[in-house]
Amino acid sequence: MCLKRKLTVAILSLFIAFELYSQALEYRNIGPSRGGRVTTVRGVDSQPNVFYMGATGGGLWKSENYGISWENISDGYFSSPSIGAIAVYQKDPNIIYVGTGSDAIRSNVIVGKGIYKSDDAGKTWEFAGLKEAGQIGALEIHPDNPEVAYAAVVGQPFRKSKERGVYKTIDGGESWEQILYHADSVGAVDLELAPDNPNIIYAAMWRAERKPWTIISGGATDGIFKSSDGGQTWKRLSKGLPTALFGKADLAVSKDNPARVWAQIQASEGQEGIYKSDDYGNTWEKIEMPENVHKSVMYRPFYFTNIDANPQNADNIWVGTKRTWTTYDGGGNWQEMVPPHADHHDLWINPIDTLVIICGNDGGAGISRDGGMNWTHQFNQPTAELYTCDVDDQYPYYLYSGQQDNSTIRVPSRTSGLNVLNSHDEHGLEKMMFWERVGGCETGPVVPKPGDPNIVYANCKGQFSVYNHTSGREQVYYVGAESLYGNHPGDITYRFQRVTPIEVSPHDPDVVYYGSQYLHKTSNGGVNWETISPDLTAYEPQYRMRSGEPIDEDISGEEYYSVLYAIQESPIQPGVIWTGANDGLIHLTKDGGKTWTNVTPEMPEGGRVSNIEASPHHAGKAYVAIYRDYLGDDSPYFYKTYDFGMTWIKITEGIPQDHPSRVLREDPDREGLLYAGTEFGIFVSFDDGSSWKSLQKNLPIVPITDINVFRKDLAISTLGRSFWVLDDISPLHSYDDQAMDSFKVFKPRNVNMDKQFIYFVLPDNPSDTIVNFEFKRGAEIIHNKEESLSKLPADDWGLRKTEWDLRHYLKNGEKDFRGPLVAPGTYEVTVTYGGKEQRHSFDFELNPDIKNAGVILTDLQEQEALALKVAKLYLAVDREIQSIEEQLKKVKVQKKKEQLQSKLAQLKKGPRRYDKPKLIDHIDYLYDMVTETQQKLGKDASLRYEHLHEKFKEYKNR
Repeated sequence: MCLKRKLTVAILSLFIAFELYSQALEYRNIGPSRGGRVTTVRGVDSQPNVFYMGATGGGLWKSENYGISWENISDGYFSSPSIGAIAVYQKDPNIIYVGTGSDAIRSNVIVGKGIYKSDDAGKTWEFAGLKEAGQIGALEIHPDNPEVAYAAVVGQPFRKSKERGVYKTIDGGESWEQILYHADSVGAVDLELAPDNPNIIYAAMWRAERKPWTIISGGATDGIFKSSDGGQTWKRLSKGLPTALFGKADLAVSKDNPARVWAQIQASEGQEGIYKSDDYGNTWEKIEMPENVHKSVMYRPFYFTNIDANPQNADNIWVGTKRTWTTYDGGGNWQEMVPPHADHHDLWINPIDTLVIICGNDGGAGISRDGGMNWTHQFNQPTAELYTCDVDDQYPYYLYSGQQDNSTIRVPSRTSGLNVLNSHDEHGLEKMMFWERVGGCETGPVVPKPGDPNIVYANCKGQFSVYNHTSGREQVYYVGAESLYGNHPGDITYRFQRVTPIEVSPHDPDVVYYGSQYLHKTSNGGVNWETISPDLTAYEPQYRMRSGEPIDEDISGEEYYSVLYAIQESPIQPGVIWTGANDGLIHLTKDGGKTWTNVTPEMPEGGRVSNIEASPHHAGKAYVAIYRDYLGDDSPYFYKTYDFGMTWIKITEGIPQDHPSRVLREDPDREGLLYAGTEFGIFVSFDDGSSWKSLQKNLPIVPITDINVFRKDLAISTLGRSFWVLDDISPLHSYDDQAMDSFKVFKPRNVNMDKQFIYFVLPDNPSDTIVNFEFKRGAEIIHNKEESLSKLPADDWGLRKTEWDLRHYLKNGEKDFRGPLVAPGTYEVTVTYGGKEQRHSFDFELNPDIKNAGVILTDLQEQEALALKVAKLYLAVDREIQSIEEQLKKVKVQKKKEQLQSKLAQLKKGPRRYDKPKLIDHIDYLYDMVTETQQKLGKDASLRYEHLHEKFKEYKNR
């Protein structure tokens, strides 16, 4: 990159930096951009390029370019990131209704918080009712009146709720009437309006409820219901439909044949399948299908079950579960289609051009413009559902997790500017973020070995492995080596749930702990395992069952109850190990597993111990987060102990009462500075949990599944929005909420990357409008800048921030020239405001990765010195060029003009791309070489500088 381009990029970078860091504390999304689960999609009939997708934890997204890029349009408006249904009023597509709460109620489902409505195509939103509805399976808008809409309310997934059923609004969401209700455990999962008569409504009623130990799907009162008068009265349809137990169903209609209704139905064995009615639902027939297709389309019906009909061809239907099938002759022949990802949840076909299709699946949303033969990729959707957040110790550090429905991943905390996936070529790839697989599978966790990030301890649904990143090989060491799927929990030796906890000892990187109902330990990478505990769970008999009732079993490991969910060894005292179970018990050993004590707090029974934080400051101090949402209790439960669990204190003051607890961490640099992640946000406490305040800032509403405090960064994983990093939390280490109304500069952290943040606060209603920042090395002033307060806005805490990119800034007229990077050393910043000044020092350290490449401090000092010389030479030549060009504008004598043009031609090339380079072009080229990266420079660099410097001297002496 030439120096001129670097100057342009530098200006752009400064603009971007202001935009991105205009608030003091802001989170940065680092990916992955590989999509997560999408369970509802829609498009716009008259705008074939416009699509909407609703993620299960990532909110609502919009594309206006056929899926080349997606933008979130729900952040700042929706109270829940789980999207269940989208409806667009096609006669005026500015009007959109969105229901929160996905109907794919697996164990990690996020509860919805009602319906939202937009009148400007998603630019802004208003809450439109049904806050307590829970999960919303479908929305339909009257085709001629957008004020009339219907909602299929599944209900609360983890408890009984009277808000279930079908609802209708006639005033655009101002109020809703429950027009079909069966019971507090039976809701509505789908709706369709007859294409030729919107007063004819079909509704699928479904008993659906999750427990930690089972999934309930179906019952005797479920079924398909019909109203012919806009929902005033209903009748159950039965002729030709399943007669025994009836479960989840999905419906489809087509304008091509308004009398036809399709249904995909979970039912008792032999009655499940695809059904068709050609008389508005009065009579039905079951479609006979090849056995392999039938088995495929009825796979895990509580989770999938989706059928859609082509608006122009009623014989063309699409049915999706793990695989996706289509038929063009009403079910006689079937063809498997291959969208971008398996596990299909929703599909929309454009009624004007039926080759245009959008599908929603476990990997995101894909768009086809040729009837499903080819699809857009789903690597531009940062909606990954991640369960944990572990980090390695390389530079930059990487974040590790299992991504639900994909693989394990690791992503860098910072990505190289030269990474092709961060290019700006407007080809759609600029939104992609780098990731790579690291053993195990979707569940994770994956924990890098301290001191050797190439070794990763991995899990896949209770199966332990060790991944070698250098070789790409994975060695498996399953504890007990038993097949886990399909078992009654009493029939297996070791009960492992899917996200089996892995804990690497903070005292020995070769010691790894792994949890079933017992605590297992290995000291040789899993080759040999030792069980070092008794059963550390309650294991109550009423919860021992084969999961899935009353129709289909579903035994995938999610519902293994009474298993360990959290393990942590004290970083202060070896052998002090805490364990927590998903049925609520907490145990402690102080002798490495020889003896154990039940130290469970006094709290409601059950509840998943989703994390334990052994204090980095005291061996007897610990914190726990208890997640009880899946028991129907959405209150937060955070506790702390000072005395090895003998007594516990509940610490939830300031956290909303509908925010279930997920994770809590203590800052290693400031005792009592805590971070808590909940189902709907993140909080901070400066007083060891006595009170909490929001730390949400620009972070979207999303479940915070894990937090890692590392190198004064806050790294977090989310269940729907990938990884985020809050860079540089050093101001929190001396933050005092009671002293935020006076001038104060927070001590900067030491850095080894080319960016330093300076945080400060000013008095309330500041009188001066300018702040001065001076950066020095010893007596040498490296950079001095003044900034207006208008460019340094205070955040909601009063914090302000500027940054220094650790570069020299050389005087060059009105604007300073952005020069080379400084060498590692000790630097001082002085901040002056209102006649007062405060100063702090910090170290710019040699980056360990650069050090490992053989570069030493003197190399970088020599590089800085030469780069400064080259930069000053460039500026001198540039000033000469500017002087000549100014003279040329004024001179009128031809001979004088020719003399000036001759001089200019020695310094600057002509306007054509391949004109011969002149002196400033050669200097530009050299500058690019000596500043490309931190390194030991070759001898040619200094020789070339001397040559160019001599050339300029000769020019001046002519």
